[in-house]
Amino acid sequence: MSGATRRIAGYGACLGAAALATVVATAIARQAIPDGWSPEELATLQSLTLGSLGAPPPDPSNTYASDTAAAALGQRLFFDTRFSINGKVACATCHLPARQFQDGRPLGAGVGTTGRRTMTVVASAYSPWLFWDGRADSPWAQALGPLESAVEHGGTRSLYARVIARAYAKDYERVFGALPDTVGLPSSAGPNGTSSERAAWDGLPESTKDSVTRVFVNLGKALEAFERGIRYGQSRFDRYVAWVSDSAGAKREPFSAAERNGARLFIGRAQCARCHSGPLLTDNQFHNVGIGASEPADSGRFVGIRLADSSEFNCSRKYSDAPGADCAELKFAKRGTADLVGAFRTPALRNVALRPPYGHHGEFKTLAAVLEHYNRAPAASLGHSELEPLRLSKTELNELEAFLKTLSGPVRLLAPSAPLQPAR
Repeated sequence: MSGATRRIAGYGACLGAAALATVVATAIARQAIPDGWSPEELATLQSLTLGSLGAPPPDPSNTYASDTAAAALGQRLFFDTRFSINGKVACATCHLPARQFQDGRPLGAGVGTTGRRTMTVVASAYSPWLFWDGRADSPWAQALGPLESAVEHGGTRSLYARVIARAYAKDYERVFGALPDTVGLPSSAGPNGTSSERAAWDGLPESTKDSVTRVFVNLGKALEAFERGIRYGQSRFDRYVAWVSDSAGAKREPFSAAERNGARLFIGRAQCARCHSGPLLTDNQFHNVGIGASEPADSGRFVGIRLADSSEFNCSRKYSDAPGADCAELKFAKRGTADLVGAFRTPALRNVALRPPYGHHGEFKTLAAVLEHYNRAPAASLGHSELEPLRLSKTELNELEAFLKTLSGPVRLLAPSAPLQPAR
């Protein structure tokens, strides 16, 4: 009998036999797990590791999502600045590989300045909703939004179809089939452009609009195929949990006392894991956490779901490869409720220490500032915040930050294998 077991057995006069057996078993179990984790705590930690992630779910709206030729094409498109009105903005302008596929700015900057922080596209294949407000329900639909945004790429569907025909015809047709004839197509025409660009679009036959839009859609689907292979690699946290779990072949990966205490706070009293759950440390849902100024008002998910419903590129519409067949997320999404006002998507916390600033408007420069916000839980300027004051000490906040830094690891590109650079 170990020393801990003997001490606990000393309380036998005060406990029933069944209760005593439970306490003794718990003590023995804690002794068997390094650093004194209980079996329940260890199970929670294991649920947060990449080992429990699995392959990305299929995207029925994109037949080409797992097509390697589409991914290779998508990689080239991702870095090509010709897909912008001024020839200077590519997807990689805001989603830089060297910066965790985001830009490190408080607000995204393309041909103009956006109203929100750039989200990373790493592991986007696992997200049922894209953008801070979830106004897109697939990575390909998300990719199309910035291309037509007046402050991001600023381009139009005819411009992009002409670039594809001029620079990517063979690669495009190898994946998607024959391109439409772009001879005589306006240099810049689209339904979401300037007044002159919209007028040029309105003057086209419906069949031409549809064929050009399909090229535009396929551009997004190729980008999704590329982004689908951008994933997180193992962090110190993953290796630590593997060691604690006594996984076969796992090398010793100790945590400092501060990191261990931070992990306990994360899954316990600080309540972080209520929303930052699962192997990517996000529930992929929408919460009002009191971040963001009321001017200009940003209603977040309350408006975002309306935009998703009305999008011509959502899962249920004709440009989906499975229109209406399997759109459960869209079909059963919450709509019109007060708790959606000022609610934004829970960001994944993997590599979070490498992605400042924080918040959907880049409100916080440091992790310490974010943690202090959650600790104070100020009232929301719009809608009602879900937060309640945590009342953690300065030491505990430092321990949480120490733990968050253990979540950093490499970003892996599974396919294609070509270098992350533009191909001209």
